[in-house]
Amino acid sequence: MTSDTATHSRQGLTTDEQPLPWQRRLRRFGYPGGVVRPDVRERLVPAFPEPGTRVWEAMGAGPGAARVLARSMGWAGPLVVALFAGLLRFWNLGSPNAVIFDETYYAKDAWALLKRGYEVDWNSVKDVNDQIVAGHAAVPDAPGYVVHPPVGKWVIALGEWMFGLNPFGWRFMVAVLGTLSVLMLCRIGRRLFRSTFLGCLAGALLAVDGLHFVMSRTALLDTVLMFFVLAAFGCVLVDRDRARARLAAALPEREDGTPLPDAGVGDRLRLGRRPWRLAAGVFLGLAFATKWNGGIYLAAFGLMIVLWDVGSRRLAGARRPWLSTLRRDVPWAFASTVPVAVGVYVASWTGWFTHSGTYDKTAGWQHSGYNRHWAETEGGQSPDGFLAGVLNPLRSLWHYERQVWDFNTTLSSPHTYQSNPWSWLVQSRPVSYFYESPKPGNAGCPIDTADKCAREVLALGTPLLWWAGCFAVVYLLYRWALRRDWRAGAVLCGVMAGYLPWFMWQERTIFVFYAVVFVPFLCLAVAMMVGAILGPPGAPERRRALGAVGAGVLVLLIAWNFVYFFPIYTGQAIPMDAWRNRMWFDTWI
Repeated sequence: MTSDTATHSRQGLTTDEQPLPWQRRLRRFGYPGGVVRPDVRERLVPAFPEPGTRVWEAMGAGPGAARVLARSMGWAGPLVVALFAGLLRFWNLGSPNAVIFDETYYAKDAWALLKRGYEVDWNSVKDVNDQIVAGHAAVPDAPGYVVHPPVGKWVIALGEWMFGLNPFGWRFMVAVLGTLSVLMLCRIGRRLFRSTFLGCLAGALLAVDGLHFVMSRTALLDTVLMFFVLAAFGCVLVDRDRARARLAAALPEREDGTPLPDAGVGDRLRLGRRPWRLAAGVFLGLAFATKWNGGIYLAAFGLMIVLWDVGSRRLAGARRPWLSTLRRDVPWAFASTVPVAVGVYVASWTGWFTHSGTYDKTAGWQHSGYNRHWAETEGGQSPDGFLAGVLNPLRSLWHYERQVWDFNTTLSSPHTYQSNPWSWLVQSRPVSYFYESPKPGNAGCPIDTADKCAREVLALGTPLLWWAGCFAVVYLLYRWALRRDWRAGAVLCGVMAGYLPWFMWQERTIFVFYAVVFVPFLCLAVAMMVGAILGPPGAPERRRALGAVGAGVLVLLIAWNFVYFFPIYTGQAIPMDAWRNRMWFDTWI
């Protein structure tokens, strides 16, 4: 081998300037086209490909304007997709004008938090839902036993504070977060795949997923949980890029500027402040303080970022990457996530802590949260003085949480729409949130309808998207296990953390809408599979054309599927025959 050939081989180039096979595989998933120089810096932080200008020039833009327009798509594309998602989610948001499904808990608890500072017992009010819709429901004083932390209900309460206790008010903030989650997913997908197109595709798929759409228009906690989990994922993704950029910048260089792996940098470099990891801890705490299964993502993402740090240091040249990570990264990673998340969780109970109420010898404690004074009344020996004011509320909260844990892990009351997690990915048992059968001329039912109409809000994921998602998950397992594709592992982490834990409680009463927390990651999986279907940039023209046709047909079918089911996502009155046509399986009824 000549010296020139050896130099080309070290730099990852063949003598005729052609990329090596493994480099061509990287190009399939958004890495730069042309000749790939796989130096360690590029492998640590792959560059974003320069956006093409051909489309803009074909539309009549000059070269300079075309470059500006192409570069603006990094934000303009996601904003357009989010605008589309927002228009869908806010359209006729106050319909149905009723308290639907579990809004009967969370909309009322949110209003109680706003007015009392703690959840109350609404069962003492007769026909309370009818009174709420009529606009004259009084808030009781008696505390109510609730089984979820307060953050999600405070989010709902913000919309009620702005617009009142009505369907639009209690759904407003959920719709806002549902829309923002589409924007976040576009940007997350862009960073993950180094492709604006694939990022916007992932966001567009989320925009037209029926489950995400219905949940974004209903005052339940799961969409709030999904938003915080996705925000935390975005934060750890940005943190990964920035930490690897610091490693890359610290590497020594050859005379020609080519960076070299270095054991000193890989093993000993301190990465400094990592504010995005701290932000991830805050968002994970908010997720945990919305529903307890947010805590699973705290553990899953914590493990993932440790593995990412090990991989980064190994690539930078560390001789002992595991030991270096344990010494340099893990303590700070733990400190910026776990204690922060726990602190956020405890702080979320501030309303419960501060509303200690008053004591009456006859009636006991009044105007305070449920079990707020358990430590003083039933908790046995209590500390005196200053410690009593600090420890007794914490002891009471701990007892309350133990009660909630027992409830959440043993709930087995049969429900018409409960489902086993084995069936979630194929959407075999959706949940009906609202149903009525108006007669012709009533509630939007056409007067010329031969029979009565059906109005339903059905929490059903867009079937073709979810079925494609099943294949995408299998594809990502292949990419992660056999090709060591970290992006596939990251997306699978998001899916599995929201899905697999439910198999531990298969006898519990659970519902498919719990799956909304991992819908964004399922959309990322489908987008990654579509990228593979499209084929690598250097593939023959026939291969690219066939890939474009296949990918385009899949995406268009998913969009059509959403449009077809739109009436039963939004509670529109449709003839009974049209409703039956949309009940593809008996288990959907």
